[in-house]
Amino acid sequence: MAPPKFMGLSGRPLSLAVSIVATTGFLLFGYDQGVMAGLITAPAFNNVFEATRDNSTMQGTVTAIYEIGCLMGAMFILGVGDLLGRRKAIILGGVIMVVGVTIQITAMAGATPLAQFIVGRVVMGVGNGINTSTIPTYQAECSRTSNRGLLICIEGGVIAFGTLIAYWIDYGASYGSDDLTWRFPIAFQILFALIICMPMIFLPESPRWLLSHGRVEDADKVISALRGYEIESEETVLERSLIIDSLRASGGYGQKSTPMKTLFTGGRTQHFRRMLLGASSQLMQQIGGCNAVIYYFPILFQTSIGETHSMSLLLGGINMIVYSIFATFSWFVIERVGRRRLFLYGTVGQMLSMVLVFACLIPNDQMTARGAAVGLFTYIAFFGATWLPLPWLYPAEVNPVKTRGKANAVSTCTNWLFNFLIVMVTPIMIAEIGWGTYLFFAVVNACFIPIIYFFYPETARRSLEEIDIIFAKGHAENISYVKAAEDLPHLQPAEIEAYALRYGLIEESSLTAAGRRARDEEEKAARDGNVTGSEGSIAKERGVESEFGSGLSTPNRAHHI
Repeated sequence: MAPPKFMGLSGRPLSLAVSIVATTGFLLFGYDQGVMAGLITAPAFNNVFEATRDNSTMQGTVTAIYEIGCLMGAMFILGVGDLLGRRKAIILGGVIMVVGVTIQITAMAGATPLAQFIVGRVVMGVGNGINTSTIPTYQAECSRTSNRGLLICIEGGVIAFGTLIAYWIDYGASYGSDDLTWRFPIAFQILFALIICMPMIFLPESPRWLLSHGRVEDADKVISALRGYEIESEETVLERSLIIDSLRASGGYGQKSTPMKTLFTGGRTQHFRRMLLGASSQLMQQIGGCNAVIYYFPILFQTSIGETHSMSLLLGGINMIVYSIFATFSWFVIERVGRRRLFLYGTVGQMLSMVLVFACLIPNDQMTARGAAVGLFTYIAFFGATWLPLPWLYPAEVNPVKTRGKANAVSTCTNWLFNFLIVMVTPIMIAEIGWGTYLFFAVVNACFIPIIYFFYPETARRSLEEIDIIFAKGHAENISYVKAAEDLPHLQPAEIEAYALRYGLIEESSLTAAGRRARDEEEKAARDGNVTGSEGSIAKERGVESEFGSGLSTPNRAHHI
């Protein structure tokens, strides 16, 4: 019997179609990040929107108001995303973005063009907030463990390519008529939005979302289609069972919407800690200074280094080429190097780049200030290779299936809230404190290093269900979650069930036949004295209740999660 199909596809081609749509969503995100950089100081734009001419506060407001819309979209998903589903949310986000673009490009001089433009920016932001809250979760829940990190890093990496496209379209359009200069770059976004909306009508829903709503038959069909299995195969049954076990452990099986209070619980599932880890990565991405470079690169060259508007646009386009090249770096190393080390390497690189920028700007000399351009280029290289994709990947995989939708929305809300703050204040900081802006970002990056080193567990090459076990292990054995991730061996699907039983995430009755075989093999190995090392054996440690500090039998521990 052949696997089920969506859009006439199954297996790898279907997974590729899912990834193309998800990637286009972040390509559009990157495009809109860069498109205003070349427009906000363009004479043709200022002629229509007079209030933006030579007014850093208004320039910051028009650019940053988009982030308020994105925040509203992320909050919408936080409230109803679990009910709406991943697929419908992405379609809705794309449609809203088309509406927002239309409002912007129809603004005319002589009426109230700035008010209309700002409304359009907000509306488009709502659509983007919906999509950026949903797409990483959808991609993570549809991907295999072996390529989940790569696929979401590609999503994050194409943000740079979107920004690159925006910069060069801005530069090219600047040689056209006044209307072409600003209307065409904004209207071009509709193409990306349609690529997101149309295929999603025919693509499958996330299997984990379907199972969280008790739709087992639909989930089996999607799992089989995405993996290329027969619908009644043992592989389909095992993958479905692991997802259901994870949902039951966190109390989310058959529950259509996760209550907000669940995000603030601890215990073996560590929902609150995991939400904070994901949200903090988005916070650090934004306050590390990336948008001071991406949004305002041409302005930095005009005000700090003294280049013309045209030359600043050209240099901005070159900078985005560097950005895009280095954004592909993580695609090749994300699973081999891991999340923790890339976070740390990127932070050190960003910090040193900002040190170079402010040091070169202190003498207040145009020749010396050109050295600051080197710092801006190295900053964007380190950011593109590390901090650009990682905060979109980490929350999507570190949070458990029950809270993933809401926790990822919280992370995205954090992103847009601080994105707005930085985009709003950066022109004012540059105007008022000059090189002190870059000193501030250098100090902020230095503060990230101990947080990442002590609190961020490694999730590379782990299934989403293995990550649940890392946090259960850290809680049960009262060790740091970083150490728990280091100590836990990489597990096969059947072994995951046995470890979930050991740490009280599931009950004995929930084990599949494969899980029982793995458990029995461990017990036999333990009796024969063949299991050694820091992990020990499942059989020996399952009954050692003092180690868990709960005094409960395994089934009762699961009941009290």
